[in-house]
This record gives sequence, C-alpha cells and structure tokens, in this order.
Amino acid sequence: MLLAATVASALTLALSACAAPSAQNAAELPDSWDQVLAEADGQSVSLWMWGGDPQGNAYVDDVLIPAAAELGVTLRRVPVADTGDALTRVLSETQAQVEDGEVDLVWVNGDNFATGKRADAWLCGWTDVLPNGELTDPDDPLLTSDFGTDVADCESPWHKAQFTLVYDSARVPEPPRTVEELLDWAQQHPGRFTYPAPPDFTGSVFVRQALYAVAGGPQEVPATFSQEAYDEVTPPLWSALEEVAPALWREGRTYPRDLAALDQLFIDGEVDFTMTYGPATLTDLVAQGTFPQTTRVLTLEEGTIGNASFLAIPASSGQAAGAAVVADLALSPQQQAAKADPDVWGQFTVLDLDRLEDSDRALFEALPASPVVPPYEELSEGADPELSAEWVPELDDGWREALLAGR
Repeated sequence: MLLAATVASALTLALSACAAPSAQNAAELPDSWDQVLAEADGQSVSLWMWGGDPQGNAYVDDVLIPAAAELGVTLRRVPVADTGDALTRVLSETQAQVEDGEVDLVWVNGDNFATGKRADAWLCGWTDVLPNGELTDPDDPLLTSDFGTDVADCESPWHKAQFTLVYDSARVPEPPRTVEELLDWAQQHPGRFTYPAPPDFTGSVFVRQALYAVAGGPQEVPATFSQEAYDEVTPPLWSALEEVAPALWREGRTYPRDLAALDQLFIDGEVDFTMTYGPATLTDLVAQGTFPQTTRVLTLEEGTIGNASFLAIPASSGQAAGAAVVADLALSPQQQAAKADPDVWGQFTVLDLDRLEDSDRALFEALPASPVVPPYEELSEGADPELSAEWVPELDDGWREALLAGR
C-alpha cells in the first residue's frame, strides 16, 4: 500500500491549494439514517479496491453487490493494482475541487489513509451515523487508530488482519518460535527462506516485525516516526537482515517481487516458509490443494503485528449516501459472518460479538473451524501494534539502501 510518485505529486498539489475551500465540504450526509437511505436509493457507487485477491473479488461480486442492490444501491467493484492508484485519483479530484468524482468508496488503511487525511481528501464525521457501527467496540485500538493515525470518523472498519508466518510441517518438523530463531534457522538451512522485497505490503510488514524483534519488542520502537528514532533503532535491523541475506533463497541476490511470487516458491517446494497478513485464506488454499496439506501457521512467542482495514468515502464523491449505505451493510452481522467464512473470503470480523443478538452471534459460532488456522483470539494473542504510517516508507527506503545497494 505504498504511494507512487504520482500520489506524492497529487498530494503536493492538494496541500498547496490553500485558497480553495476544503474538499471535505464537497460531500455531505443527512443527519438521520432514514434520510441517508432515501438519498442513497438509486445511486451507483464505485468501490475501488486492490484486485489481487480472487476470494475478495468473488465476495464483493457474489455477496456484497447483490445485498447492496436490495437496498437500492448499485455497487460496482473497480479493481486496482495498488491502493495508491485509487488515492492518486482521489487526490487529483480533491485538488480540482471535483464534486462527483470517479471514486465513491475505497478499501484503505495505513499510509494511503494518512496521506488522504492530511490532504482533506476523505469525508469525515459520517461513521457515527451508521447503525451497525454500534456493534463494534468503541475502545478497540485497532479500530480507532490506523497505523498511528486517528480514524476520527473518516473511515469505517471492514475487517481485521494478523501478520502470520506459514510453514510446511513435513519439511520443518521443529519450526522456530521467534523471529530471531527464524533468522538463525535460515542461516542453518541455506536457500530455504526468503521474504518479498519491500515495498510489497507483506515484505514491508516482515521488516517491521523484524525491527520489533531486534529492538527488544515494540515498546522499544517509538510508534511516532522521527529521524532520531530511526537512526537509533534501525542499524541493528539492517545488520541482522544483511547477515542473513547470503543464506536466503538465491543467496539474497534477488527477492520475490510480491507475496504471490513467494507463495509460488512455497508451492513449488523451493522454500519452506511463506507469510501473509490474511491468514484465514490459508484454509481454502490447503483445501483446494494449492498449498500442501501439511501447511501450518507459525505462532510466534512474541506475537505478531495486527491491524484493521477500512472503507473510506472520498470528499469528492457525489454518491456519499450510497457509499455510506454500503459501508454500513459491510458491517452487518450477515455480511461480516459471510466474509469470515473460509469458503467465502475468510477475513476476521471487526464486530464485538458480545454486542450481537443471539441469532447474529450464532452466525459466527456456526463458522467451520480451520484445521490450518487457529481462531483469531489465539492468533492475535499478544498482538503487536502497527507503527505510524510515516515509518513505512522510511523503512522501505532504508531496506532498499541497506540490502540492495551495490547488488
């Protein structure tokens, strides 16, 4: 989810347009939910989202879109190669003061959300009107802070994620249990481990997880970025990753370009580990025979990084009411339970099950247990917080300088 150069250019333009009225005034919602529903009836909403997940695409096409139609909203999925592509369009429309833009809803989090918020590109103050928002825990830190950026009613939660290491138990009968043990294992088993090259989203989070490990835990890394903190905590990280590099797949001369490439290495038996920020999808990958039947989740003693994904409405949208109806629908117990089903998408719910009616809670209790993935409560035990969004591009750039310079 890193930003391309075009995003930075659009942000500069948006922030420099000081004489223009705030783009947040372009889209407004009625005060009552009944009025929102009435205004949304007949609207067409374009949901821009990363298109690289076939299960996610199928969920939206086969489950969410028909449900939105029943509420009078025509929902259209717009696949993008990177969420930054959607943000580029939103920032351009913000700078041009567009009031009926091409983007009505975005699947977003992290740096993309923070960048858009700094540019006043998101509609804010709307999530408290969503009826299903009351089914979430208002004190859940994953839902109130997005990579260190205050959500501030500018995006609605969609699902949770937990960074997870994955291994083949047939090839690794006694797996390491910490990140530092994993790096040691890699040196003892040359060529059998690697990770995607940042700025790939999964490779980037692996680097942040490694930073926590070598620093002595997340409490040793200031959540808010500063150059002073970066200069203090990153040298041991780069040293550790440089030390292990010659023992990686292809001796660290090259890295998988993205998670799909790493998964393919795992499928082909070239490496013994892969990793993901969406572990619930592993169940289906094993059931289909894509991943080996001996695939297992590696639960780390120190915990792993967790976060949440959100839906945001651009301030330049002319279909804000319809977008809000879709966001509320996506929070309904029926949609959250369907999305949590490994056979559908397998994403962890953002709802607080204690706030649900018995019949709605039963939807989640009826979900099949996975032979591969532990329950979210177990997987997220001791979860590490995400760093602020400002850390992400700095660490990605630092990784390229430390690991790729001169190669």
